[in-house]
Amino acid sequence: MRCADVCPTGGIAVSGRYRTVQEITEEVVRDSLFYQNSGGGMTLSGGEPLAQWEFAARLLRECKDRAIHTALDTSGYARWEALEKVLEHADLVLFDIKHMDTEQHHWGTGKDNSLILENARRTASKVRTWVRVPLIPGYNASDENLERMARFARDIGAEKVSLLPYHIWGKAKYARLGREYTMEDTPLPSDEFVAHCQQVVEGVGAKATVGR
Repeated sequence: MRCADVCPTGGIAVSGRYRTVQEITEEVVRDSLFYQNSGGGMTLSGGEPLAQWEFAARLLRECKDRAIHTALDTSGYARWEALEKVLEHADLVLFDIKHMDTEQHHWGTGKDNSLILENARRTASKVRTWVRVPLIPGYNASDENLERMARFARDIGAEKVSLLPYHIWGKAKYARLGREYTMEDTPLPSDEFVAHCQQVVEGVGAKATVGR
């Protein structure tokens, strides 16, 4: 279950419709037998779930109360007081980190990364955490940055670093929205390059996986 585009009215937009906590919970529960057989559960993703953290916390709590495994996929850019409330009901956090260098992070995202890194440290001390890295050639896929990310993940106690190779699946969405796709010239990473990046991460003692 991927829930995206939160709204300020106590609901959340899923597949173009506003939904309440109860409606989404009922939909998730209908698939509970599948979760039991597969070992999976509900991942609250987006967009950014913490943009409406109260809604996220209620939804995760409802699923936890029904013994459904819960995961939060987040950039971590939020007040700790809000994130901490959501973590109370999360079994796993998929913590996205774009870059370790503050200036490069700001250039790529428009935001400083100090709050994100501090929240990642605090999160990993409370909940099972995977550090997820969108692997973007020419931006954050240098050996130096990957080594820094791997050390950071290792030192905060994250279970692993998930390398997510850059793709162009979102390009068509930009076209439909009439927005410029600014990464037109970004090369797709080859299998050999991704394997090298995985070796770099593992070389500093962090577990690394690709695509998950």
